[in-house]
Amino acid sequence: MLNDFCYIFLLFMIYSFLGYLSEILSCSIREGKLVLNRGFCLGPYLPIYGISCILMGSFIIRYKDDFFTVFVMSAFVCSVVEYITSYVLEKIFKARWWDYSDRKFNLDGRVCLFNSFLFGIGGVLFTYLINPITIFLVSKLSFLALRIISLTLLLIFVIDIIITITTLCQVKISTVRFKNKDATAEITKIIREELFKKKDIKRNFFIRHMLNAFPQINISDYTNPLSRVKRYNIKGIKKKQK
Repeated sequence: MLNDFCYIFLLFMIYSFLGYLSEILSCSIREGKLVLNRGFCLGPYLPIYGISCILMGSFIIRYKDDFFTVFVMSAFVCSVVEYITSYVLEKIFKARWWDYSDRKFNLDGRVCLFNSFLFGIGGVLFTYLINPITIFLVSKLSFLALRIISLTLLLIFVIDIIITITTLCQVKISTVRFKNKDATAEITKIIREELFKKKDIKRNFFIRHMLNAFPQINISDYTNPLSRVKRYNIKGIKKKQK
């Protein structure tokens, strides 16, 4: 039982790391510069990719003889995971972490057809190339090595999640739905300036990480350290309305 858990969790972490690398590559190409800070967690992994790959490895792999079915099911599974993740994060933290409202054929701005198409391609690569190689390499580990590596990664992952959630609870964040893009950019700029002025470097490092990873986030609900920013923002918006 423990070995099965360690095996699945190690695969989850590997796929999460590969997803992190793919995000870095795509974002760096799109922005024309190296982008390293991506994702909800502090570590170099994106759990949404790990979850999607585990689901594909568990259910879609049985249809590997049918290329088209693998493509369609991969696109569907990954899109569902992305939609649910966006919905849950928004309900918990009152924040829209990504929004595809400006893209064609989107569903509530949480998923879009273009991304689903990319998920389908990724699922094909995963099914016929990445997953077989990964499983082959992991299967070469001894039970002792498997347990040590997996449990160490689990400890790191749990600590990461605790720190991330604690940070987000300290600074409440929420989004506006692309109606005030200019205001969003202005607020984010002000908050970045405020964070770099604060003496609590350790705490602000985690907050800056979230802002860099999700630059579209609009912060409109603050606790004490950023209350002055909220007042500044309200005044600025009133001036613009006049």
